[in-house]
Amino acid sequence: MDPIARNLATVEAHIRDEARDPALVMGLYTDDIVLEMPTRGLRLTTREAIEANYRAMFASMADVEITPGTRFATADHVVDDCTVRFRLTGAGVANAPLPVGSLVEMRLLHLFAMRDGRIACETVYEGWRRIG
Repeated sequence: MDPIARNLATVEAHIRDEARDPALVMGLYTDDIVLEMPTRGLRLTTREAIEANYRAMFASMADVEITPGTRFATADHVVDDCTVRFRLTGAGVANAPLPVGSLVEMRLLHLFAMRDGRIACETVYEGWRRIG
């Protein structure tokens, strides 16, 4: 598989499976993974911390709907833009800018730095907006 197709397949698996089974996507990361979410001031540098964050985060969301936007790749990077709607149901979303109970529409821009078909750095920019 060519590097661009491999990178797109890795990101597709990540986006598809991270909420369903966080442990499943840990193998998509390099050993020296860095996950940053600047909007909420988060920087995670181990698979264990990332998995724990995903478990807490997705346990605090209900009625999640993802609307895909643009996704493209090079041999070293993938950019993914999508919109997510959900109800914030708990405190597991660290530094969430909206209160529990909010119906949220979030614009997500993922910047993935790739190495050998795995994610070496994931930067997630979040645009939070309360609906209603």
